[in-house]
Amino acid sequence: MIKRLKRFLWLSIAIISIISISIGLIETLTAQQPSISHPLTSLTEAEINTAVSVIQREKTLSEMAAFPLIALQEPDKKEVLNFTPGKVFQRKAFLVIYERSQNKTYEGIVDLTSNTLSSWKEIPSVQPAIVASEYQLATEAFKSDPRWQTAMQKRGITDFNQVKISCWAPGILSKQEEAAGNRLCRGLFYYKGEHWNSYGSPIEGILATVNLNTGKISSFVDRGIVPFSQENWNYDVKSLGKLLSPLKALKILQPNGASFQIKGNEISWQGWQFRYVMHPRSGLVLYQVTHSDGENIRPVLYRASLSETVVPYGDPDPTWSFRNAFDVGEYNFGSLATTMQLGKEIPENGLLLDAVFANGDGEPYVMPGAIGIYERNNGMLWKHYDYGTQRNDVRRSRELIMTMNAAIDNYDYSINWIFHQDGTLEVQNELTGIVLAQGTASQKQSDDDSSGRLLAKNIFGVNHQHFFNYRLDFDVDGQANSVMEMNVKALPMDEKNPLGNAIAVTETPLAKETAAVRDLDMKSSREWMIVSADKKNVLDATPGYMLMPEGNSIFFPVEGSKIRERAEFATHHVWVTKYKPTELYAGGDYPNQTQPGQGLPKYIADDEALMGEDIVLWYTMGVTHIPRSEDWPVMPVHRVGFKLVPRGFFSRNPAINLPE
Repeated sequence: MIKRLKRFLWLSIAIISIISISIGLIETLTAQQPSISHPLTSLTEAEINTAVSVIQREKTLSEMAAFPLIALQEPDKKEVLNFTPGKVFQRKAFLVIYERSQNKTYEGIVDLTSNTLSSWKEIPSVQPAIVASEYQLATEAFKSDPRWQTAMQKRGITDFNQVKISCWAPGILSKQEEAAGNRLCRGLFYYKGEHWNSYGSPIEGILATVNLNTGKISSFVDRGIVPFSQENWNYDVKSLGKLLSPLKALKILQPNGASFQIKGNEISWQGWQFRYVMHPRSGLVLYQVTHSDGENIRPVLYRASLSETVVPYGDPDPTWSFRNAFDVGEYNFGSLATTMQLGKEIPENGLLLDAVFANGDGEPYVMPGAIGIYERNNGMLWKHYDYGTQRNDVRRSRELIMTMNAAIDNYDYSINWIFHQDGTLEVQNELTGIVLAQGTASQKQSDDDSSGRLLAKNIFGVNHQHFFNYRLDFDVDGQANSVMEMNVKALPMDEKNPLGNAIAVTETPLAKETAAVRDLDMKSSREWMIVSADKKNVLDATPGYMLMPEGNSIFFPVEGSKIRERAEFATHHVWVTKYKPTELYAGGDYPNQTQPGQGLPKYIADDEALMGEDIVLWYTMGVTHIPRSEDWPVMPVHRVGFKLVPRGFFSRNPAINLPE
């Protein structure tokens, strides 16, 4: 009897243990699953799997089918604005499917609630972004081609494994290439030798193009041998010899924790509130950016993101003139995000967040540390010293930065959204990485080298530009907005201005889309203000947010050039359009091998009215990079950005009541 009782007790304990372990496992798994509590939550791994399985079930795909893009199908804007917690909402996934064997591109929308294919259509005569598997395909095509092998052997390279190959979108096409309509990529070649930094040894003179549909080289030109650098351009500790003296430790501490709060994909800090999504094409996207004004939560932006980039190179040689990278649309900028580390890309007090992407086979994966968020000190926020009372009032400035980094072959970009305590939202891009070097026989700078600068012996830096377009869907105090252009001028001397010191500002409404294609003008200190069309501030004026440009450039490719036609968005600094949910990319949905006039020129063709409408402002900023020896072998960070500054939005300095 006692033995039976013992067996029963042991059995009971075992069952209870198993139940406890099972409950604990379920709780752990549940805790690890991302909460989908809002329509703007990023796709989960499970949802990506569901979307792909629905496509595969409903459509017969070949073994060569690829998925260049899988992302959240953005819900209707009105539904999002009217959403309340607990309310049921739909979840949909947007997919781009490329059938390489057929050279056809399809778009599909999968309803994740019902697991059904709600939309499927072929998009004729377009090429989606290059996918990872095509880099390997192109590499094999180059290395197996006898013409390429001969070209390498002529340059003294017999071990083809010592050649690194970069696969670029074809850029500017010949008439024959346009007519054929094949999916192409062009090769850039570098000699690795015994060094890991192959970008320091470019192999010049070869223009080779792969037809990705057939996996064969479609054209090959060898314009002659150019010496390439044999030096060691590695830049790790072992390669650099004597290092600078290390700096003394500088610690950034927040002993009481961070001041921002994260709930799902919603972040709150110092009156700011917004949501974020890591998009495989656009990268870090902000949604529903609001700022509190006392008890009122006031909208500023519905959606803000990098829309497109273009990097035109200024050498007319045929092996270089095709190089005009659209990093967002040709390569999926967001999916090229790199894992960051605390104490490196962001300070030790930061927080790293993961992102979920899908690879070209439609398989989901987690990119750890793809997003960083942290606070930093930025000097004084405001100050006044009173001589009479010797009173000194000062407040230190704190900023919240949300950032991502992307490595696009030789270049590295950091995209930073910076929230200020005075209601300003700043965008700052950081450009670094390795200059796209050109091999040259020169070992000294020549006065004839007007297209660039000698960086080192046998290394030439070609003049080029980087242009970034940001799509800013403003909802300043609501969706009814207008845009005013502000120009400053000096008034002439007359009886009303006898000393000639009067300065006046004129505000001109941009009433139609074609009239709202504008450029910077330093002479008039030109800026733009997005104002509410139906709200007034305490002074009975219109509350608004001002676009305050910083450093910029003009687009140098001349009228009639192919790249100017393809990248027309970069030819002007400001465009304004009436909101349409499908108009997301300044260079068009498919800039790879695209036709001229896509994107913004097409968006404004209907010349819609802009006064009192839901409007989108597109801002283009550029950097003209004239390389210098100090940029080699890795260039110091160059920063370019703009600010969105409140103007009449608050009744006073919104940071005046910060405690000491």
